[in-house]
Amino acid sequence: MTSSRRPAAKGDLFDPQCPTRKLLDRIGTKWTSMAVKVLAEAAPHELRFSELRRRMPGVSQKMLSSTLQSLARDGLVARRVEPTVPPHVHYRLTDLGLSLEVVLAGVRTWAEEHMAEVDRANASGPAGH
Repeated sequence: MTSSRRPAAKGDLFDPQCPTRKLLDRIGTKWTSMAVKVLAEAAPHELRFSELRRRMPGVSQKMLSSTLQSLARDGLVARRVEPTVPPHVHYRLTDLGLSLEVVLAGVRTWAEEHMAEVDRANASGPAGH
C-alpha cells in the first residue's frame, strides 16, 4: 500500500519563522525531555498531573502545565479528563510522542557519556576565538 502523503519539506533553521525551528524550540527544553521520559517509562499507562510533577523534581506547576499543553497541542501527548470534582487529568504519550522519546534518549545518553569532557572544558575557562 502506498502513502498519498508527500515527504515533508526541509526547513531553514536560520529563518526565525521556520516551522522546524519553532518545533525544535518547543521540544528542546529540559522540561519537555523530562516529561517525555517520565511518560515513556509509564507507557502504555497514563499518569496524573500530580504524579508527573512528583517525578519531575524542580518543575513548577505552571511550567509543567505549559509543557503538557504544548506537547498535547503538538500531538505528542494525549490528555484525558475525568469529570470528578476536582477533575482528574491523565496524560500518556501518543505514538508520535513515543517516537520522540527514542531521539531524546539518544541525546540524554550523549550528555551522560560526554558530561565529564564538557565539565573539563568549562573548568579550563572561556574558549579563545
